[in-house]
Amino acid sequence: MTNTLPLVRGTLTENRPLNDLTWLRVGGLADALFQPADVEDLVDFLRNANPDIQIFPMGVGSNLIIRDGGIRAVVIRMGRGFNHIEIDGTRVTAGVAALDAHVARKAATAGLDLTFLRTIPGAIGGAVRMNAGCYGAYVADVFVSAKAITRAGELVTLTARDMNFAYRQSDLPEGWVLVEATFEVPKGDPDALSALMDDQIAKRDATQPTKERSAGSTFRNPAGFSSTGQADENHDLKAWKVIDDAGLRGFSIGGAQMSEKHPNFMINTGGATAADLEKLGEEVRKRVFKSSGLTLEWEIMRVGETVRKKIA
Repeated sequence: MTNTLPLVRGTLTENRPLNDLTWLRVGGLADALFQPADVEDLVDFLRNANPDIQIFPMGVGSNLIIRDGGIRAVVIRMGRGFNHIEIDGTRVTAGVAALDAHVARKAATAGLDLTFLRTIPGAIGGAVRMNAGCYGAYVADVFVSAKAITRAGELVTLTARDMNFAYRQSDLPEGWVLVEATFEVPKGDPDALSALMDDQIAKRDATQPTKERSAGSTFRNPAGFSSTGQADENHDLKAWKVIDDAGLRGFSIGGAQMSEKHPNFMINTGGATAADLEKLGEEVRKRVFKSSGLTLEWEIMRVGETVRKKIA
């Protein structure tokens, strides 16, 4: 592929294994991995790359299963050139590689309430793409705009209407790459916000397998919304509850397991393949449907080929 790819200032590596870049530690090869130096480097690459080359933007791999056959595409992964966090009054602008937790903490120090982001694994790009949320708050609630680069290399600004946010999803054309997002954030007392985040972290660590290889919630809640964090909240249509009711807490296939601690968290206990993880998820979906009549929808994104095919 070398002869068909433009020169870059960042790092471009062909036939790059991706397993070390995902939280579940699975995944085959990418045709190439591009880590752009900055926005201009990414613009030049997309503008000059053959339009037939497939592009796959990748965050920090916190919500992703890359299949064992890998991805027949150039995977674009942002780094230091995209992790800035800027605050102007009540507006927070963050690069897509800025970690959700870092953005929440920096905002809190400035007296701005993005505390719902504190316990969400991953970075801002993924949070915007998936309309991340918890405790009854979502990215869509504070979203002002985002900057993205089209497959043709044009830098554009996207509004909330363009993103068309819904539960755990948004609209972004194929091959477009988010680079930055701006939020309008409610004010709060810095000390109170910090204390709230400490409480959220304590509750998360008490209920979720944070020390295991996982990718956050495996399935979307059938209820169609995130936890509100209220003590009297009804859990009947939460994914973890219907999985638990189906007797699948701790259920495993190969090295893949539904966590004993939180049955909607899929973990790699050691040596799991992407096939193990996906097979486990599909078996859980089948058994939950048989048990409750509910069809669980994947929250973890699954991409790539099960077996690496040669390009003719």
